[in-house]
Amino acid sequence: MIKRLLLFTLLASIIALSSCDDSRFYEQNNSFEEKYWLMDSVQKFTVDITDKSIAYSIYLNIRNSSSYAFNNIYIDYSISNPDNKPLIKEMVNNTLFDPKTGKPLGQSGIGDVFDHQFKLQENYKFDNIGEHTIQLQQYMRKDTLMGIYAVGIRIEKYSKTN
Repeated sequence: MIKRLLLFTLLASIIALSSCDDSRFYEQNNSFEEKYWLMDSVQKFTVDITDKSIAYSIYLNIRNSSSYAFNNIYIDYSISNPDNKPLIKEMVNNTLFDPKTGKPLGQSGIGDVFDHQFKLQENYKFDNIGEHTIQLQQYMRKDTLMGIYAVGIRIEKYSKTN
C-alpha cells in the first residue's frame, strides 16, 4: 500500500511539474522494470519533426539508485532520419557519482534514487521533416547494469539559455 502511494505521489508530481514546462518539445523515459539495463537492450525513441528550420537541444535522462556499481556510464547514442540514415553516432561518458567521494550526483528523488540530465546536442537542426529515431545503448564492461532504473531523451527548442 505504501509503495502504491509513493508511486502515485511521484507520478502526480512529475505530471504537475512537466505540465508547466514550456521549453520541452519532446520527452520520453523508458523504465526498466527489473531495475537493470542489459547491454543488448537498445532503447528507441521516435520524434516527429515538423519544421527542420528549428534548432533543438537534446538531452539524455538517466535515473539510477545509489547502489549502481560504477561512478560513470558509457552510452552509445545515435540519431537517424526518416529514411533510417544515421545522422549522428557517438559514445558519451557521463559521471553519476563523484569519483573521489562517491557522493551521488544529480537530482535526488525518493530515497536512494537520483535523476540526471546530460546534454547530447546543442543548437541541433534535424535534416528532414518526419519521424527521426534516437537510440541509446549502454556500453559498459558488464552486460547487466544493476541500479539503472530508466533512461530517456528530452528535446527542447534551442535558446542560448539552455
